[in-house]
Amino acid sequence: MQNLWHSVTNYWVKVIPILKLRESLVKDSQLTLNYIVLIVSSCLIATFGLILNSTAVIIGAMIIAPLMLPLRGFSFATLEGDLILLRSSFSSIAAGTLIAFISSSLVGLVIGIPEFGTEVLARTQPNLVDLLIAIVAGGISAYAKIRPSLGDALPGTAIAVALMPPICVIGLTFSQGLWQLSFGAFLLYFTNLIGINLACICVYVISGYARKSQLGRSVSWGVSLFLIALLAVPLGVSFIDLVQQAQVNDSVRRVVANSPLLTEENMQLTKTEVFRDTNPPLIKVDVRSTQPITPEQVTLFEASLKEELGETFKVIFDVTQSSQVEAVTPAAAN
Repeated sequence: MQNLWHSVTNYWVKVIPILKLRESLVKDSQLTLNYIVLIVSSCLIATFGLILNSTAVIIGAMIIAPLMLPLRGFSFATLEGDLILLRSSFSSIAAGTLIAFISSSLVGLVIGIPEFGTEVLARTQPNLVDLLIAIVAGGISAYAKIRPSLGDALPGTAIAVALMPPICVIGLTFSQGLWQLSFGAFLLYFTNLIGINLACICVYVISGYARKSQLGRSVSWGVSLFLIALLAVPLGVSFIDLVQQAQVNDSVRRVVANSPLLTEENMQLTKTEVFRDTNPPLIKVDVRSTQPITPEQVTLFEASLKEELGETFKVIFDVTQSSQVEAVTPAAAN
């Protein structure tokens, strides 16, 4: 069985020799001037992209991806018990994180952001899916490292998606005193670190880099799995809440669209928003109408929602008055 596994590893995975891999990881994990320049550049691009709410600019920061270099070395070091590589990679990860946090915080203080867009807010509410993304990204990174033919572009993009933008969100929200948003972004960053680390370890083990004796002595498995289980609780709760909220929001919009009040010919529904962070939840309905909506109609509308959904909502109508204007026909002109 061992010979079969060894044959599969060398034929299908085609890993590079362990000494060559370690030499490459040691080089990647050094805290050099080039690494610091890449950290600052990637952070500034990501921070400006977050401020502009521009996905394209954020992707530009993802391509640089400096944090992925020492992270793979850290995973290998914890598995192999390599203290030299462990110290080097940990120092680079810690320094890179701190530099990125300070840089994004300074940008936030200098510019001053009255409100954040969806790119920032999306990284302050992590859930179980984010953990799965981090695990997949870590697996791709480690696999590409042991397969030099793939190059570093693929894992660089994958890991930057999971690491640099959350750090920048931490700095931006921290600079504005939004502690709750900062904590959410930190939870996402920490989740991604743990998920990527565990995935890298798994790929190294599957590829045959860890002997049984080394694997037995390594505490990285236990620590990583414990942290994963610990994170799975809040992330799982957040994910379930996200699914339930999406289902409720869909039901609300369907009831709103089919309401007798909004199916009248003189009224047109333009947008519906559901805010569940208030008590009771708030529904904002934007409509265009030729006639005003009375408070009595809103009361009846809230009652119909409660009857249909079994939950009390506060409804606010944002009405844009409209009128119909037609051209004068020749007959009417005579």
